Amino acid sequence: MSTTTLRRRLRALTAAPAYPWVTGAALTAGAAAELVEFPGSVTNATAILVSTASLMWRRTFPPVALVTVAAGLLSFGADTSLSIAVMISGLVGCYVLARHRVLHPALLVAGGALGALAANLWHIFSWARDDRLPYVPPLGNAGSLGLFAEGFGLCAVILGAVSMGDAVRAREETRHERALAQDQLIAMERRQAAEAERAAIARELHDIVSHSVSMIAVQAESATYTTPGLTPQAREGFQQIAGTARASMSELRRLLGVLRTPQHDETAVTAPQPTLAHLDELLDQHRAVGGSVDLRVSGERVPLAAVWELSAYRIVQESLTNARKHAPGARATVELDYRKDRLALRVSDDGPGPPPPGGGGPGHGLTGMRERASLVGGSLTAGAGRTGGFRVEAELPW
Repeated sequence: MSTTTLRRRLRALTAAPAYPWVTGAALTAGAAAELVEFPGSVTNATAILVSTASLMWRRTFPPVALVTVAAGLLSFGADTSLSIAVMISGLVGCYVLARHRVLHPALLVAGGALGALAANLWHIFSWARDDRLPYVPPLGNAGSLGLFAEGFGLCAVILGAVSMGDAVRAREETRHERALAQDQLIAMERRQAAEAERAAIARELHDIVSHSVSMIAVQAESATYTTPGLTPQAREGFQQIAGTARASMSELRRLLGVLRTPQHDETAVTAPQPTLAHLDELLDQHRAVGGSVDLRVSGERVPLAAVWELSAYRIVQESLTNARKHAPGARATVELDYRKDRLALRVSDDGPGPPPPGGGGPGHGLTGMRERASLVGGSLTAGAGRTGGFRVEAELPW
């Protein structure tokens, strides 16, 4: 088992809701067994059990760790020996207080040091009063500094536990901020991709509408010369139609200038837009670069408006591009189903399918395809296929 896998499993274990209750109960049971083996005073036993049992609520109410540490120091002050259960519960309590920032780490260390010093002084006076040591040098004399060894040791341990808890908190905050920044970046990239796709759609619509409006202008203009017997009112009506059409084309050009960017030249705007009639050429291009694709058409084909034809063509084009990029060598299938009131479109492949969780979100291509579908009031879904691979399904109603 790798270190990364082990760390991930330990993190999942400690995140379980029952973890603090199980560990707190186990530590309390261990403390009870230790008291049976090494009994102490009622004050000492109560403080030990309170110190360990309070850890069960450390996640739901982190300030309870103050009781844990205080009871641990009290049990140590009531007895000269420090039980194993109190050592563990005290360290966990200091860690919890720093991890959840109940108090500032400097205050935690200062408070813990004062508590350790108080317990140490109580022991020193106890040794002098009960003659437990052959010789207890008065404070300030030679050798008296060694009496504070246990206090120094407790301060070092408290400092280590608080530092660890604060470091874990800082690391998780950094991870959270990094994830938030990444989400914001992805959202911004998707908005930019959607805006770019809308601009591209607007330019393509300009070509389609401009062609239709220009035909109206030409036909209305020519009708005044090719239609015999027109009344002056009818001739004036045709002239008004032609004038309105030319004004509409001017307005379209003005609006398109707002969307135009320097990197889009005139040829890109005036180039003829593809339709589903050009689908065979698109599939041939896919095969020419090493791809494999089949086309299946069902239902009675009906003539569609240019916007629907262009949207369906672009969805197929982007789906095949994604298949070449993410599933090279996979076999793709393009299905067109002409129904009574809509065109159902599906592009699927037998590749590895969508990336695993955490392996990257949907790309800009899917954003563009959804924009294409919504343009004509349709919908688009993408994800794992029913038998594996990846599939894109769109319904374009008319």
